[in-house]
Amino acid sequence: MIVALDGTILLVAQPGLRHDLDASVAQVQWTSTGYLIAVATLLVVAGRLGDRYGHARLLFTGVLGFGAASAGIALAPTIGWVIALRAAQGVFGALLQPATLALLRLTYPPDRLGTPIAVRTSAIAAAAGAGPVLGGILVQHLGWRAVFWVNVPVALVIAVLTLAVRTPVPERTGSQRLDLTGTALLTAALAVLVHTLASVPGHGWTAGSTLLELAVGLALAAALVLHERRAAHPIVPRAVARSVPVTAAMALLLVISAGLFGALFRATFYLQDTLRLAPLATGLRVLPLTALMVLGAPVAGAALRRYGPRRTAVAGTALVVVGIAQLSSLGPAAPWPSMTVAFAALGAGFATVMVTATGTVVGDAPPGYAGVVGGLKQTAMNIGPSLGIAVAAGATGATAGSASTMSLSLLPLAVLALLGLIPACLLSRHPARGVPPRQPAPQEGAVAEVGERL
Repeated sequence: MIVALDGTILLVAQPGLRHDLDASVAQVQWTSTGYLIAVATLLVVAGRLGDRYGHARLLFTGVLGFGAASAGIALAPTIGWVIALRAAQGVFGALLQPATLALLRLTYPPDRLGTPIAVRTSAIAAAAGAGPVLGGILVQHLGWRAVFWVNVPVALVIAVLTLAVRTPVPERTGSQRLDLTGTALLTAALAVLVHTLASVPGHGWTAGSTLLELAVGLALAAALVLHERRAAHPIVPRAVARSVPVTAAMALLLVISAGLFGALFRATFYLQDTLRLAPLATGLRVLPLTALMVLGAPVAGAALRRYGPRRTAVAGTALVVVGIAQLSSLGPAAPWPSMTVAFAALGAGFATVMVTATGTVVGDAPPGYAGVVGGLKQTAMNIGPSLGIAVAAGATGATAGSASTMSLSLLPLAVLALLGLIPACLLSRHPARGVPPRQPAPQEGAVAEVGERL
């Protein structure tokens, strides 16, 4: 929740930040790009560190660092300090995110993971939806620095709870050694990829810098694959790489998040530039998406337990495709209920996919690797939106709001989301079966409910 809130609340603070620190548009953009690169490149590494040193330690370190970086940004005298501290905030954000999923995996048996993951999904959606509203109130009355101060007390509370609650010790399977060469290759490849995708809206897919970065990223990815095949201790363990449910769930999250966020990117331009709606009116039009994510996650958890991952994921993917297709057919004269239905379908579908794919990734994680699969899942959730925005921007060009309908840019996004049916059909057909809970060692103690929800 703290990460989701921070991501959306910043959007409201950026204009005030730019004016107060006399920053350029490019510098303000780097407050988001620097964070995204830092968090996306380190999630898998953070997951491996959690598997080795304990997820509660990583959560404690990550949340304290996140809060400290937030306080530093609130006190920053120049835009350079803000950019550097946002990158540091991304590093600590990478540490804490895989730990939350890994602790759920250690606490719950596979057949009970659906409920806590649904609660987690609803909480993230609620935080993301509340971000612009809370940010508007804070910026209007207290200034842009207040949106970073709000993270500090929340981070301290989470840190105290992390120390107070006894959590299960992760199982040790295989070597926990961290391959430094694989780590460097993975980090470099992801950094280049994320930077390339983040630059596409400004430069386009055919720009020389974009093509060069893509070539470098592909070369690094190829070198990583070759190294991983020969490495004794690969950064992505072979047990994880060979798990069909885990890899299929991550591919599903990647394409569906790309379709959703690309559609939101295009819809925002359409509502404000074509329909001339104010930012508040635009937010109200998109509100059904957030509402259905919050309300749909528990329903998705129940469907997952009853119908199994495959049918639930297919239904969620279909809802996302239908929502994007509905948006693509809307013009300026379209009645507002049509857009409401489209956003509601997107929210319900995305919540269903999130709950199903997250439950599969975490529940099917090989023993001892809950952290690394949590990191891979979060990586897919960070790269997917960047890919979707790049596709949407590339389809419409620099004048994203010039068309009278959204069909041109949403067609490739609908196709991209439709590809999600392939990994969805590779998921398990049957609901998770109950397994005997792992008997905790004497030093582990009881796990409080609040610890489970964290």
